[in-house]
This record gives sequence, structure tokens and C-alpha cells, in this order.
Amino acid sequence: MESQPLRTSVIGSYPFPGWLEFSAQHLSSFGSADLSEMQDDAATVAIQDQIAAGLDVITDGEQTRFDFNLSFYGFIEGITLEPASPRRFGPPAHDQRGKHEITGELRAPRGLGAVEEFQRLKRLAGASGKRLKVSVPGPYTLSGRLAPNTQYPDRYAITQALLPIVRQEIADLVAAGAEEICVDEPSMSCYGFREDTRRFVDLFNRTVESGYGRARICTHLCFGNFKGHPVGYRKYAPLFPAFFDLHCDEIHVEMANREYAELEIIGEIAKRTDVAVGIIDVKSYYIETPQNIAEAVKACLKYAPAERLVFAPDCGLSQTARWAARQKLANMVAGVQLVRQSL
Repeated sequence: MESQPLRTSVIGSYPFPGWLEFSAQHLSSFGSADLSEMQDDAATVAIQDQIAAGLDVITDGEQTRFDFNLSFYGFIEGITLEPASPRRFGPPAHDQRGKHEITGELRAPRGLGAVEEFQRLKRLAGASGKRLKVSVPGPYTLSGRLAPNTQYPDRYAITQALLPIVRQEIADLVAAGAEEICVDEPSMSCYGFREDTRRFVDLFNRTVESGYGRARICTHLCFGNFKGHPVGYRKYAPLFPAFFDLHCDEIHVEMANREYAELEIIGEIAKRTDVAVGIIDVKSYYIETPQNIAEAVKACLKYAPAERLVFAPDCGLSQTARWAARQKLANMVAGVQLVRQSL
């Protein structure tokens, strides 16, 4: 797919406006038309913030999702949604999100909802001149919230059942006109140090075969960001060289929060595909200055050519306050622009 030098982008999610969080706690007070209007309004806010920041690539901010993958479970048949957190007290961590019980065959006859999200994005931002991006979770990451049973005895069996569902969603997105699709697989990067990375590559490539070569396929490989906390072993070395064989046009790596450890890996990735570098720390409330960003971009240019580089936050911005997210994105674009002008 065509590359744009020093492209600025986002992962997918954006903070909910305060009024949306409040409304989400009182959904029974709204009618169906009210809810549709609320969804449009929230997406419009996220879109306008991204346009104001000057990004090259924008999303709908995933404003209709609980988070980047939880809402998809509502579209999947054969599960009973877990009613409450297994641990409600104490410090926030990933173990506060339990697993949904599988009660039958895993199916999604209505799709996963991403097509409707993309159609809304196209309607609201199609005339913006920005490149539009939509994201879906990969089947391995999606399987992480489902408890194995006799029919699906382990996580890989669940993943195999979800794979054709996600593959069909990608096909439907391409048919709907999506040009940039991010298949998020942070569980692969979190657990690659202990799992068979070649098996991960096979799972990913079979998932994206319905879109690879027909749209710009991206993948986001971070180490978790629930309530600002990572969950995985934060090293990319265990993933490579296997992950060089991922069928995608852009691989995103988390760098800012990791103090740019293993930055040299972007050079190897860039020999094969575009590399999106996380240069905004979504877990920190330090607001990176344009000068900070420019220094990071220059460091990346020591390893990869401008035409292969994309710059984005480390992860989605849903866990970052909106005031901070807005300023971080604006400064990211300004910092990248400083370097563009010097090229």
C-alpha cells in the first residue's frame, strides 16, 4: 500500500466526553433515537478533536464501545456475559475483568459492529480530507475474555472459533470501502515470550487474508493499558524474527512508555513494512512538547527512512483524560511537522 512519509495517526480509541460517561450510566432514560444521536455526537467530538490536532489518519474514537474489544462480545452468540467484576476493591488491574462463560457454538450472524462504526465515520468525516481508519480486535486477543469449556477446551480452540468471525468482519469492512483496518493483537505481544510465535503468525495471517492486499492492514502490538497499567512482559525481542512474517502493511510498537528501549527493532521492521512508533506516553500525564516529539522522530530516523515511518500514541487514548489526550495529539503533530520541515 502507498506510504506517506512521517504520517501521523492514532491507534483507535479516544476518551469519552464526560457527558457520554454519565449518559452511559443512565441508558434506560433514553429512547433509540436519543441513543443514535448520542453516538453521532460523541463520534463527532472525537473526530473534531483529531482534525483540530492536525492528524493525517483519524478514527471515530471508538465512542460506541466499552473499550477496544469488550463491546464485541455483545455481538457474539453462545456466551453469557460476565455480570460483575470478580474483584471490585483494591488497586485497578486486569484481574478485575473476569471471563464470560461459553454456553454454545460461538457465532456472530450480525457481524461484530465494526462495519456500522465505519459507515458512521465515513458519513461524519468522509469530506474531511483525512484518511479514515477502523480497528477490530484479533481473535487471540478477543479469546482472552472467554472461559474454556468442554467444547472449546483452551484458548487456542476459542481463537480458532473466533478467527472466521473476525476474518468475515474484515471482508465486510473492505466491501464497505474501508481503506485502513487495524487488527489489534496486544495479547500476542503480551504473551509472545511464553507462546509459540510462529503459531501466532499463522493465526494472524489467516485472519487478515480477507483484507490483506485489498486494504491497508495494520496491527497494534502493545503490552496492555487497563487503567494505565501494562500486563505483559514488555520486550519485543521474543516476538522476532517470527513477527516479520505478519501479513500487514504497518506494525505499531509501543516505545514512549518504555523509554524507547529496543528502538533499533524499527529498522528491521521497516525493511519489510511500515512501522508505527508510539511516541506519546498514554500512561503518563506529562505532556510531551513539540521539541520532545521532534527529538524522538529524529531518533527514529536513525533507524528507518521517513517513507516507512508512522507516528502515533503508544496505545489507544481511552484511558487518558480528554484534556491531556487533546494536547498530546496536537503536540505530536507539531513535533513531527518540525522534522518534516527540515527534511
